[in-house]
Amino acid sequence: MTATATAPAGDPGRCQNCGVALHGPHCHACGQPVKGAVRHFGSLIGDVLDTVFEYDNRLWRTLLPLVFRPGHLSNEYLAGRRVRYVSPFRLFFFITVIAFLLAQLSFDVGDGNGAVIQTGDSAGFSIDGERIGDATTVDEVERRRDAILAHLDERLAELDGPAAIAARAGIEGARAGVVAEARRRIAQIERGEVDAAAPATAHSSGPPQIRFGGGLPWDRETNPVRLPWLPDAGNDWLNRQIERGQKNIARVQEEPNLLKDAILGALPTTFFILLPLFALLLKFAYLFKRRLYMEHLIVALHSHAFLSMALLLILVLDALREWTGQAVFGWLEVALAAWMPLYLLLTQKRVYRQGWLMTLLKFAVIGIVYLSMLTTGVVLTVMAAIVWL
Repeated sequence: MTATATAPAGDPGRCQNCGVALHGPHCHACGQPVKGAVRHFGSLIGDVLDTVFEYDNRLWRTLLPLVFRPGHLSNEYLAGRRVRYVSPFRLFFFITVIAFLLAQLSFDVGDGNGAVIQTGDSAGFSIDGERIGDATTVDEVERRRDAILAHLDERLAELDGPAAIAARAGIEGARAGVVAEARRRIAQIERGEVDAAAPATAHSSGPPQIRFGGGLPWDRETNPVRLPWLPDAGNDWLNRQIERGQKNIARVQEEPNLLKDAILGALPTTFFILLPLFALLLKFAYLFKRRLYMEHLIVALHSHAFLSMALLLILVLDALREWTGQAVFGWLEVALAAWMPLYLLLTQKRVYRQGWLMTLLKFAVIGIVYLSMLTTGVVLTVMAAIVWL
């Protein structure tokens, strides 16, 4: 057994760890950097500044082609020219997190213009002071329900283009609560539980009851969900989640922004899960190209980074339009919305270099399949957000 050689202290030409002659800033034998942390503090500050400005240069060299040059970053990375750009995963991660964080801060569900989403535990949904929970006829319930839904649709229509994608999650949560409240009130009226001469009592709202087992209301103790193929521990966990979700529906009715924030906070995780599946779709679509799966994953990372960057820019443009009142920002939003599918199509054409007919066909098939996966992922995200609110 031989001992590891070390260089004499202070010898700048050899590695202080293994004694091998140095030919650069790192030892080619053991990988130890020449510069350690034990040195003058001023030189450490200089290294930090160099790193920051070098990273800043790479950032700008990456962001501009990310937005304006479809497929360029993927082709550069696959050609081996990587050090001048931010790595695909880091680029996708940070842009996605920032975009959805800004989406959470950029809008609220509900406003103070007369339509109230929830005014208290016993109030139910209301608009202009007319509460669904106070309605005494089916026609009245439906009229108030439709008025609230129309108001929420107006809120959604105020957001131009893809900005509505970020808003839709929270507003759809509020819509679901309105529909559930109206359905529950209509059921009470049809069962004769409502006195036409008196408004609703305190128990007329609250979380909607989940019915299971012969149409009886779900109850964790008396009428729980029992799946025969699940062990007792699994069924107990499932019923705890149902109980938690039922309680959280009432919280969402009081403050719809809770659901909006929870959904937008969970959507980046959904994209992280779907991203390798998108790369797998590319792998199957271009199976005869004999490309490695990691090459398709690079294309998927850059494509998703662009979509997140487009969402971020749309949110910024929307804020500028509201702040300045200039219609030009709205037109830029529309242009960016039109650029998004065109960008993805051009990326696919430039990276895989097939004819236009095959590219368009594969682009359409991949788009349909991926949108189905994305819809399923968003629905599951909404369900998880309600439970884990």
